[in-house]
Amino acid sequence: MAEFLGDLLFIFQRLNWLSVIDILLVTLIFFGLIYLLRDTQAMLLLRGVLSLLVSFALLTVLVDLPAFSWLLNTTLPALLLAIPVIFAPEIRRALERIGRAGTFVPGATSQQDDRREAAIQAIVNASARLSARQHGALIILQRLDSLEEYVRTGVLMDSHLTAELLLQVFYPNTPLHDGAVIVENDRLVAAACVMPLSASGILARSPERQMGLRHRAALGISEASDAVAVVVSEETGSISIAHAGRMIRRLDPERLQNILSAFYRNERASHNNFWQRHFPYLFRQGE
Repeated sequence: MAEFLGDLLFIFQRLNWLSVIDILLVTLIFFGLIYLLRDTQAMLLLRGVLSLLVSFALLTVLVDLPAFSWLLNTTLPALLLAIPVIFAPEIRRALERIGRAGTFVPGATSQQDDRREAAIQAIVNASARLSARQHGALIILQRLDSLEEYVRTGVLMDSHLTAELLLQVFYPNTPLHDGAVIVENDRLVAAACVMPLSASGILARSPERQMGLRHRAALGISEASDAVAVVVSEETGSISIAHAGRMIRRLDPERLQNILSAFYRNERASHNNFWQRHFPYLFRQGE
């Protein structure tokens, strides 16, 4: 114990302001990585890897196991090389967001604002009518992240967005009612698109059992991009919205319109603010 305290004292004596900055930078990097991976399958995998490494390290320190220590020292470099492969999607997404953080995005014109407001109104009206009829729907609103890879999985439409068009797309037993529609500004880009399913376990921990594949797909695309997903439950008719791996449920049309409008206002007002754009305060309030 005395030797341990002596080592700590020796370390603190060698600290200077440059060392403190160095430690803070490393801490900030790890915090950012963990924050980006929160509520994702990668976070569960990272937690498992860290648990194994800590267990193996304690085992080799407390017990003299030469063969096991040799095996651990031999396989550790290979594990470090495998991490970029395992976390490739998350690393790519983080680099894309960092690259956009300092990019200048011109503000929307009044004409673009009018088109966006009309699109929001169409989505709200369609959601309310679909909810009343208990017709399931999944509407994805593209923001800054490109959704081209998901557009290719569906049927291209490139149509002017209206409530009637959404009602027709999600009418039961029609060719396009399965899957999601992707909306960019005031255009319905594609329908019957396949979205990635969330594996975070948020829905599994919910006491309610009315959430199925549509809700998992909404959470999945919100984890894979900065898109906003509007879901109408086929079982209950309830309206939900998902963004950044979070979901707000049981929305009425008025609150849905307020939330969607707030997203676009937030995007216009802070297009150079990286953290505010990708992690809006609104969803922390709704948890």
